[in-house]
Amino acid sequence: MIDTIYLEKGAEDFPKTIEILSRFPNASVISCGHYKEVFNPSNQSFRLQKKNPALILAQQRGKLTHPIPQSYGVGGKHNFYFSHLLNCLYDCRYCFLQGMYPSAHYLLFVNFDDFKQEIVKTVHTLHEESWFFSGYDCDSLALESVTGFAADFLPFFRELPNAWLELRTKSVAIQSLQKVPPLERAVVAFSLTPEELSTQLEHGVPAVASRIKSMTQLAKLGWKIGLRVDPLIDCEDFEKRYQRLFKQIFKDLSHDSVHSVSVGAFRMPAGFFKKIEKQYPQEPLFAGNLSQNKLMTGYRKDIEHDLVEKCSQIINQWIDKSKIFFCT
Repeated sequence: MIDTIYLEKGAEDFPKTIEILSRFPNASVISCGHYKEVFNPSNQSFRLQKKNPALILAQQRGKLTHPIPQSYGVGGKHNFYFSHLLNCLYDCRYCFLQGMYPSAHYLLFVNFDDFKQEIVKTVHTLHEESWFFSGYDCDSLALESVTGFAADFLPFFRELPNAWLELRTKSVAIQSLQKVPPLERAVVAFSLTPEELSTQLEHGVPAVASRIKSMTQLAKLGWKIGLRVDPLIDCEDFEKRYQRLFKQIFKDLSHDSVHSVSVGAFRMPAGFFKKIEKQYPQEPLFAGNLSQNKLMTGYRKDIEHDLVEKCSQIINQWIDKSKIFFCT
């Protein structure tokens, strides 16, 4: 899976580095002074690298937790994200990461303890419940067999009062969660689109049915489940497709196991969109009823409102309105 590992100077002796290098004894290990030498150059081919990404092991310096817009939360007063990993195993056409980063390599920050220390400091400073979202710049579980992230951070959050963790994923790699008791202040949030759209747009992602099976298994073990219907995609037979999706979800999933549902229409920063559009000039998704300004690209406001309203009505057939949140 990993053929090449770039190792940043100063990251050699971290426990996570030693663990990963021992797991990939046949990988070519290339030293670099700073990860930016490999990750940041602008003349790279994201599409070419995506076919066989390398792994970069490095330290993340500076601030490690960042506030998120209030409209992106799921009910918490204080909301932060942290990124132990940049880039994703999957290849979704609507994903902003391919426009955000010049490289498709996986960049793993091995100084896990520094992240934990800043999270502890944040929680103790606020003295109130705080949420920490781990799947903003990556999929929280898809590379678990490489990073061991969930296995490492779940015991940490278990002992930290007032701290909630969201693991956001399209993966079915739930083994590390199945091995431990459910964490009271954690939400395993699965991103979902109707099967037809997933097949067209979410390359390399487990089938919708497989994701639903995984979330149902976790729910039966007592884990809180999040449903992330984001981004909504404008399409033919929109209501029928999303109605079918939720009917499929709740065929076996208990309503009571759902902590929250978040809904948001397709949108991304305008600069990222321009880069992605150049990579996929024939992509039908980008030829839709999109509106652009200096900051954002997304559906026209009337279309966005219509999609969100229709989907909300569908969700409300199964889930109380108090559990539905909107990402705008």
